[in-house]
Amino acid sequence: MVFRTLLALGVVAALLPACGGGSDGGGDDPPPTPAATSTAPDGKAALGAAPTTKAPTPTAGSSGGTLRAGNPNGKAAVPAEARAVDTTKPNRVVGNGTAASCTGKAVATAVAAGGVVTFSCGPDPITITMTQTAKVKNSTKRVVLDGGGKVTLSGAGKRRILYMNTCDDAQGPPPGDCTNQDHPQLTVQNLTFASGSSIGADPDPEVTNGGGGGALYARGGRLKVINSRFVKNRCDSGGPDLGGAAIRVLDQNRDLPVYVVSSTFGGAAGQGGACSNGGALSSIGVSWVILNSLFSHNEAIGYGANEAANGTPGGGNGGAIYCDGNTFTLRVAGTLMERNHAREGGGAIFYVSNDRSGTLRIESSTLRRNPSDEFETIPGIFYRANGEAQITASKIT
Repeated sequence: MVFRTLLALGVVAALLPACGGGSDGGGDDPPPTPAATSTAPDGKAALGAAPTTKAPTPTAGSSGGTLRAGNPNGKAAVPAEARAVDTTKPNRVVGNGTAASCTGKAVATAVAAGGVVTFSCGPDPITITMTQTAKVKNSTKRVVLDGGGKVTLSGAGKRRILYMNTCDDAQGPPPGDCTNQDHPQLTVQNLTFASGSSIGADPDPEVTNGGGGGALYARGGRLKVINSRFVKNRCDSGGPDLGGAAIRVLDQNRDLPVYVVSSTFGGAAGQGGACSNGGALSSIGVSWVILNSLFSHNEAIGYGANEAANGTPGGGNGGAIYCDGNTFTLRVAGTLMERNHAREGGGAIFYVSNDRSGTLRIESSTLRRNPSDEFETIPGIFYRANGEAQITASKIT
């Protein structure tokens, strides 16, 4: 049975206007129809601080760049552990003050060495084309990559930009269970990730559990993203569960959430991500907290859904966000999602908790004009989980 109509299910609160104006604030879904670097000792990880209601300064510790990502009208409070890391005393600096000194190789070398990494590439904004994927070593305690609001890392449409995977022995053997490591802890802030591609990048599906993550792939450890932009990223165009044109995440430590704060995915026509599922974000069994962010013009371009219908590659779910698995949560607050598109279900969000234990919360957010070509349970959303979705002070049309 294909869901082609809007089902008024899963809403426990009235869909109220959001604050501000302008740019405000394998599942079981139904089957479809057919350079220079300087070094210093590494520091301690920044995740895990006590929560606070004080709003963060997204570019704290950066070099005062001009990047301002996310939803400018988002007013959601940000907990301390989701705030930007102070990078005024970096462990490593990419570049020696000139644009020519800031190379993809220097970025990859700094990421492999770990610690707090900043950039010194001259006074002007710069795009650094990655000639190899920057890979986090499993022995690293943390990596903080801060572009100072001026740096774009580009995959040139040829490669994934940043990779962390505690289940990949090529990055060093982790102690114990690779899926539940407290490190590495990866933070990216004040950066733009452009034209990353994981198409055909994962020959061993056991290592990456389905692939995806055109710009950034993270499995194990912890990840947070602050004041960053993701534009024109891609992953494979077909396949069930495969997803995340911008970011793919699996197996976070102790099932703690991924924080995405004041960040933009797409943002304008022609700038969005495209993937089989999850034109921006994708995960299996991972919790997310998404605050004061913007998702627009992202697409889920697969078809056949999950499980893939006969004669189809599968996919097409979650134009912006694809979440599948068992016990996990998704909280979206102070966020604008518009003009995302799913070829199958969930033009903005696809959320399926297979064991019905997960929950979805949408707070003080606006979701509008996110078409689902085949099925949805709330406009722009396909939701199947524990009870009804928790939607407060939000506008969903």
